[in-house]
Amino acid sequence: RVPVRPGQARHGSDNKVESERAEFALDLARRGHRVAVVSGGDPGVFAMATAVLEVATQEEYADIPVRVLPGVTAANAAAARAGAPLGHDYATISLSDRLKPWEVIAERLTAAASADLVLALYNPGSKSRTWQVAKARDLLLEHRSPDTPVVLARDVGGPTESVRTVRLADVDPAEVDMRTLLIVGSSQTRWVQRGDSGADRSIVWTPRRYPEA
Repeated sequence: RVPVRPGQARHGSDNKVESERAEFALDLARRGHRVAVVSGGDPGVFAMATAVLEVATQEEYADIPVRVLPGVTAANAAAARAGAPLGHDYATISLSDRLKPWEVIAERLTAAASADLVLALYNPGSKSRTWQVAKARDLLLEHRSPDTPVVLARDVGGPTESVRTVRLADVDPAEVDMRTLLIVGSSQTRWVQRGDSGADRSIVWTPRRYPEA
């Protein structure tokens, strides 16, 4: 999605070859090229910065400087579209079990849900991962009200952007793919419809003050 300027060369790659992509970039830099590894959102949040830094710690790349430039995370972009659902404490969890076992994901979901944290769920589903969203929804329903607001934000900032809010009990896994991010509210998160019915003009926010404070 990044246009090429004169004098640049663009090297596309699949998101399943992160280490290879990082090594290729560092090899180009070692040969004297100025290299930018482009990553969606913030490169340090479930993205390419960790892969590049891991490879960069190898001895052959010790003299290659690496700089991480911050971006807007998918969670922050989606939250801004919905209102301010991340206004209080929240946890960010990836539902992808490609690099960690589902048992670890389930344990972290349970801990965060029990602590009444808002949840930003990355990598919820894909063509090859079709059951994780339903599993996560059912697990969260053990700790959250069925009426808990869930923001479904897809392709935020892109040409097919879609942001809407549903009840936790009504989350449909068929509507979720890799370009979707889910924000699951806490017990304090508010969901209010504004203006005329029809278009989704709801706002979602989590107050900064907790009731016992």
